[in-house]
Amino acid sequence: MTTDSLTVEAPATLVRTMHIVYGLHTIGLALGAFGAASVVGSFLFGWPSIIAVIVSYIYRGDARGSWLESHFDWAIRTFWIALVIAAVVALVSAPLVLLLGLGLATWFIGLALLGVWAIYRVARGWLRLNAHEPMPKPGA
Repeated sequence: MTTDSLTVEAPATLVRTMHIVYGLHTIGLALGAFGAASVVGSFLFGWPSIIAVIVSYIYRGDARGSWLESHFDWAIRTFWIALVIAAVVALVSAPLVLLLGLGLATWFIGLALLGVWAIYRVARGWLRLNAHEPMPKPGA
């Protein structure tokens, strides 16, 4: 164990909690991919992901000072960044629908790319969690 704040060992119960968070996000994404909802819609507005974000906020403080804190932050940021990007896609697409008839295609492409990004973020986080590695800091 080193003195670096992101490499301090985390309690096994918190590691298990983070596995549950990533699992809930994965369920949310899978419901969108294989169900009637979109991947992004299910990720942002489905109960599994909403519960995952709430759990992340509740347990993030318990992970403070450990490498696991970066995973809770990663999961929280993934959700909120996806929500902001989805709103931007909707705002850009709406006028294009009215003016050019292109908005629907823009909307579908934007949300599809956002869905791929969300899947990547959850998969990357879960793989690094399994390796007991912290997530990179924002901007790093």
